[in-house]
Amino acid sequence: MRQPTIRDVAEQAGVSKSLVSLVLRGSDQVRPEKRDAVLRAVRELGYRPNAAARSLSEQRTRTVGVLLNDLRNPWFIDLLDGLNALLHDQGLHMLLGDARLNRRTGQDLARPFLDLQADGLVVVGTLPDPAALGTVAERIPVVVAGACEPVPPGVDVVAGDDEQGARLVTEHLIGLGHRRIAHIAGYGAVGDLRRRSFEAAMRAHGLDRALVETGDMTEEGGFRAAVRLLGRPGRPTAVVAVNDITAVGVLSAAAELGLRVPHDLSVTGYDDTSISRLRHLWLTTVDNAGHEVGRRAARCLLDRFESAGGAGRLHLAAPTLEIRGTTAPPLTD
Repeated sequence: MRQPTIRDVAEQAGVSKSLVSLVLRGSDQVRPEKRDAVLRAVRELGYRPNAAARSLSEQRTRTVGVLLNDLRNPWFIDLLDGLNALLHDQGLHMLLGDARLNRRTGQDLARPFLDLQADGLVVVGTLPDPAALGTVAERIPVVVAGACEPVPPGVDVVAGDDEQGARLVTEHLIGLGHRRIAHIAGYGAVGDLRRRSFEAAMRAHGLDRALVETGDMTEEGGFRAAVRLLGRPGRPTAVVAVNDITAVGVLSAAAELGLRVPHDLSVTGYDDTSISRLRHLWLTTVDNAGHEVGRRAARCLLDRFESAGGAGRLHLAAPTLEIRGTTAPPLTD
């Protein structure tokens, strides 16, 4: 059976092929009655636009590359959901790439997206060498989402306000009466911002005993760092973990050492991932506005499509504190 064409839709709706094209592209230059007639003809005929032909005529593939640094981090799911929602509304499709795999295999991080002629690129999370994006940014619009990395000129950055978020959660613990508070830090710009903000909040309240252990933003890294912290004399009464996954490792270490959370030890995470909302964890954490960061990243990319060039911009989404069941006043200090 022959597939219906745009000419068939135009004939059934009683309009021109060019007007059908305008309706299918979502143009607001079409009168409502004409748009309704075209959409009715599309439904009745079962017409599906030829994506390849449209790409050739528009000189666009209507695809957006998304280079994800860590497929294991559940916070990125919220970010991708916000990103994809707006891109989908504009008729764009995501092509997902794994930055870790590319590095292990020695591939150029962004080359596959250029080879596939993606219209733009969104880099999600911390990359070891953000400057490597310079060559890509000269050819297609690039947005970095979820990390405040140094970037080449003309690249927009959208992220949560990590300084504000780390301050919120640290001051929450101080307000509960904790004085021996430790931090399990991460890496990259995100890790540095959260660590510096934690230390600044401690100093602002006259607390110089700010213990810091380094981690790698994984559960195992959180577990090992927590064992080191909790096994020393004068152990902390609270731990601020750099992210929710690290906090899960802290909870495991506390359980192995016979410490009750939050009675003996308060624990906080960061990112408000689905993990933090599991009932048996119910983790106090920072909502880092992942969905909003994704939507803003998509908006930046769409703006770049409309108006290329110009200096890169920084957009910070405001975080909020989610107080749940893993924090309480200390028994003693």
